[in-house]
Amino acid sequence: MRHWLTLLLVGLWLAAPALAIEAELPIADPEQRELYDRLTNETRCLVCQNQTIADSNAALAVDLRREIRGMVEAGQAEDEIKTFLTDRYGEFVLYRPRWSAATAVLWLAPAVLVLLGALWLWRIVQRRAALPVTSEEQDALDA
Repeated sequence: MRHWLTLLLVGLWLAAPALAIEAELPIADPEQRELYDRLTNETRCLVCQNQTIADSNAALAVDLRREIRGMVEAGQAEDEIKTFLTDRYGEFVLYRPRWSAATAVLWLAPAVLVLLGALWLWRIVQRRAALPVTSEEQDALDA
């Protein structure tokens, strides 16, 4: 009898994480389901920070998914939901922040860095081209 009780307790202890999985029914409307999926995959988990709320099991991510689902099912537009999220948590909550004066650096920095790298490379090539060629190097080129 004691062994059965021990086995039962161990089984319940091992099965406890399965009870923590959020089992939600899918949204019936395919357009709303697509919007929900897109929003949860574009929203950063503020606890994990390198995961979307769709991938995170943090309590805040579960709450945000529930909140977004309620807004989607209520018929709110994507921009309204994103505005709600950014008003509450800031632009950091979105993986693709909207264009504004505050986020201009995020959007322009890659292009500026590529341009600076190209200018640096062009300058190196120009300097190398202006160097005199020695007779040994010229002989190696002629051969």
